[in-house]
Amino acid sequence: MLGPVRWLAISLCVSIVLTVIVNAVLWAFPDIGRWIARRIEASWQRHAADAQADDGRVRVIVPWKAMIIASVVLTVALNIALRVG
Repeated sequence: MLGPVRWLAISLCVSIVLTVIVNAVLWAFPDIGRWIARRIEASWQRHAADAQADDGRVRVIVPWKAMIIASVVLTVALNIALRVG
């Protein structure tokens, strides 16, 4: 019975630690946020330029990262709801 609760507690602690680390890095290196934003923007511009090139192929974009994150979040939420209810 305590196994899933322990796993949830560990998951929350790891999430908090990662949040603190990310915030510490952004505080220690304030220009890194702008650098990351420029890199992301450049990447999206390249993808937009690639999408405009008409070479006869069809591009299918699958948001697999978003699907994995949504799956994990929904699984945890469903497990919590089933254990509480």
